[in-house]
Amino acid sequence: MNFQKLLKIFADKGCRKIYAKWLSPNDNSKNQVYLAGSFDVLNIFPIHEIITDTDGERRSATFKTKVDFFWVTDEGVLLYASNAQFILYPEYPEVRFSGFLMNVKGGPSELMRSRTDKRLLFMGVTDDGKIIGYVVAPESELANDFRTITNLPDFGVFKEITLEGAFIELNSKQKLLDELKRIHHLGWIDSKRLDKNKEVLPCSSSNCGGYTLEAELGITPNGYSEPDYLGWEVKQFAVTNFEKYNSSIITLMTPEPTHGYYVDFGIESFIKKYGYEDKLGRQARLNFGGVHKYDKITNSTSLKLILEGFNIDTGNIQDIKGYIGLIDLKENIAASWSFESLLKHWNRKHANACYVPSRNRKDAELFTFSKQQYYYGDKIIMGSSTDFTLFLKEIAKGNIYYDPGIKLELAIDGVRKQNIKRRSQFRIKSSNLKSLYKKNELIDINA
Repeated sequence: MNFQKLLKIFADKGCRKIYAKWLSPNDNSKNQVYLAGSFDVLNIFPIHEIITDTDGERRSATFKTKVDFFWVTDEGVLLYASNAQFILYPEYPEVRFSGFLMNVKGGPSELMRSRTDKRLLFMGVTDDGKIIGYVVAPESELANDFRTITNLPDFGVFKEITLEGAFIELNSKQKLLDELKRIHHLGWIDSKRLDKNKEVLPCSSSNCGGYTLEAELGITPNGYSEPDYLGWEVKQFAVTNFEKYNSSIITLMTPEPTHGYYVDFGIESFIKKYGYEDKLGRQARLNFGGVHKYDKITNSTSLKLILEGFNIDTGNIQDIKGYIGLIDLKENIAASWSFESLLKHWNRKHANACYVPSRNRKDAELFTFSKQQYYYGDKIIMGSSTDFTLFLKEIAKGNIYYDPGIKLELAIDGVRKQNIKRRSQFRIKSSNLKSLYKKNELIDINA
């Protein structure tokens, strides 16, 4: 096996990127393979649901997630490692790889059980969520070939290889920027959205700025935790002036609570217990809203946002059963979001994020297709390489806050049926986005 032959095998299996690591003596099946000193490695490797794993009464419990891992042979045959998993140790933090030899016939057992230094591991990633592995000895032809290659970019402990002819990240980024430039030069665009069949429909609600941009990009609305466009999460945010892109409020994500009174008794009971009458005097309507910042009581709901299981001083998760929560004056949990439920969503959805400013205007008489229009700006904020602990740090600083838009419209005989709107929003000021990503750019698409 040589380097060029290996690249062809990985390309034939549908890989776009390959990550190579020189293994230390402790990188073996007994001690696990060290992948990263933070959770940002989850940005590059496809994973399944993250679950908590406790070992008796130990505080050092872990997160675990299955991966679809395959060893590939010299002949290009894939060998499925059904027990392969990533283990996330929050207290360090670090991510390790285990179970990659169990129930695998013909796998590289000798090399991966060995404590030989400088074995070379390759892990390729396919579009359909597979991770493909290959390992060689330090004195092999392939390892010697690889030593002569320079200028490969680093991703933590890995060297990153982009396969020739594959659709690489740089191209996906440039294609997105080209599309955003095209959209900017369209000027005012009729408000619209796409349905599941990609049919264009008018859009009249207050959140049509995102739908209209997605429609122009050909993105159908989705509620799953994957990026929107060629590996990029695309978000628009409202501004009054395109030069004021640094002073707007952005909704980062809208996850439903996983525990607390909200889940135990239902959203209607939750609103009746913690909500308040509509402040504009709208009949038979209860709202649950207001800015909820860490460790502060919000006047409208008398609830306080807390972080349980996160060490603010070290910036690490110290209890994997931790959560972001809302507690009342008696310290009852009104609603909470488990770290387990948020971690995968954040890392996968926000690995590469793009934020686009937009302006809005309304004139029902002038517009024929829709009641409003949007104009998208030329200053684009882009962030890459995130980590869920960065999100939690910004919660603790008060830069990310919970700002729900939840309402209960009670039934009125002969007028309307009861209606409930769910909208749990975690938001941030655009000037603070840079704290969430290790790589930040402000790009003028007209430059």
